[in-house]
Amino acid sequence: MPLPLSESVFLILGATGGIGSALSEKLHTSGAHIVLASQTDHKLNTLKNIVDGSTHVVDATDFDQVEESVQFAMDTYGRIDGVVNCVGSILLKPAHLTTLEEYHHTLALNLHSSFYLLKSVARPMMKQKSGSIVFMSSAVARTGIVNHEAIAAAKAGLTGLALSAAATYARWNIRVNCIAPGLVDTPLSAHLLANEKSKTASESMHALGRLGTAEEVAEAVAWLLDSNRSGWVTGQIIGVDGGLGTVRPR
Repeated sequence: MPLPLSESVFLILGATGGIGSALSEKLHTSGAHIVLASQTDHKLNTLKNIVDGSTHVVDATDFDQVEESVQFAMDTYGRIDGVVNCVGSILLKPAHLTTLEEYHHTLALNLHSSFYLLKSVARPMMKQKSGSIVFMSSAVARTGIVNHEAIAAAKAGLTGLALSAAATYARWNIRVNCIAPGLVDTPLSAHLLANEKSKTASESMHALGRLGTAEEVAEAVAWLLDSNRSGWVTGQIIGVDGGLGTVRPR
């Protein structure tokens, strides 16, 4: 039987972001053991005042540092039941205006960091014959939206990564899934919502007529982490997107 959330250990990369913070607070409320990992030490200290968890500074674009975070969780708690990569970015530019530096940085933050996490956590989870891995894709990975070439490529890569990994590691009872949000009102998207006109335009792209909240996305991630509730779910790309990925607004 899977462990209850109150006895489970979770590692969250990007724990200090909007979705990462909401997820950390939700898991904290459930009594889970949490390793909060982020690149910014002072943000981790601020989050630590709210969430009772261990902290680890990590640059998720560096494989060795991601591996160290996984090892830190193992050394601290002796097991690791679930990992989530909340590290990401938003780049809205057409390909011809995107610099190669921007393109490579987008891939590093969104795609490479997830591969590093998968590679690092696979063996510990294989040994314990259980685990849940959650990546953050996007509605733009499967719906063509203008000026999203770099980020869409990175997020679509995440979809392929999750599906292949779900097939590879299912024999060890390791589940791999993606959440694919629409536009969520977080500090990461603040520059896109800086004025009322752009915010209204963004809202109108979603069939439900509003942006998502970090808490709504965190709820879906927490469900995927809880093997007592989602233990038969793997290889899924779950849209938490107000209909952006599949429904055309009126």
